[in-house]
Amino acid sequence: MDAHTALALLDWQIELGVTEAIGETPVNRYEAEPPSAPVAAERPARSAPARSAPAGGGVAAPPPPFVQMQEVDPVAVARAAAAEARDLESLRAAMAAFEHCELKRGARSLVFSDGNPAARVMVIGEAPGRDEDIQGKPFVGPAGQLLDRMFACIGMGRADPAAERALYITNVLPWRPPQNRDPKPDEVAMLLPFLQRHVELVDPEVLLLMGNHSCGALLGRKGITRLRGHWAQALDRPALPMFHPAYLLRNPNAKREAWHDLLMLQARLRETA
Repeated sequence: MDAHTALALLDWQIELGVTEAIGETPVNRYEAEPPSAPVAAERPARSAPARSAPAGGGVAAPPPPFVQMQEVDPVAVARAAAAEARDLESLRAAMAAFEHCELKRGARSLVFSDGNPAARVMVIGEAPGRDEDIQGKPFVGPAGQLLDRMFACIGMGRADPAAERALYITNVLPWRPPQNRDPKPDEVAMLLPFLQRHVELVDPEVLLLMGNHSCGALLGRKGITRLRGHWAQALDRPALPMFHPAYLLRNPNAKREAWHDLLMLQARLRETA
């Protein structure tokens, strides 16, 4: 077959729609030997860069040894900072300088305390809420207003200058948790040394533990419905668990038990006056 005829047949096949040329006999590609991979050219080993000799000759100094970073224990840091505080102002400054609690980065204010530091009674709440975060004082929202009314019924208040009738108020956590969520155990653990030092510096006769988280932090127990109405011991002094005022706002029927606890406190203070 001449070239002209072969070209004509190829054109005819293309017009028929042929797109691929194949052989006359089938090929079993499973039996075909795979194509050999191209052999990469061997690269010469890269030599280490030569160290330049120090000016003036001599032997170059070896690289500095690898130093592994040690993890920081926030509880130990808090304990050391709290122990150095000699008064309430230095304790407040130590808490403000504490950088290991993430709550600090999302809060507006450090909520330290309110009331008379000479008071016989120290009230310990759980954590600041929105109103407390704005004003920088504990118990100033609706729950705080109820707390003030409750203690006014037994002749006590945070603004009273007389120590026997005054209240001193603080919280387990000084910074507001996001969305008023419950405090996390690691947050309570790292800030507990500050609270313990706070109680030591104020040295109240009686502690009032408002709510489950205050009891969990200082008594190691929760279940406020079982704990309230019974005197306990926390930080080497009498402690009375009570319903948190926020709980009373949601459960008005529990105000009867709260009134009973206030009368218990009043009787205890009269006995030790």
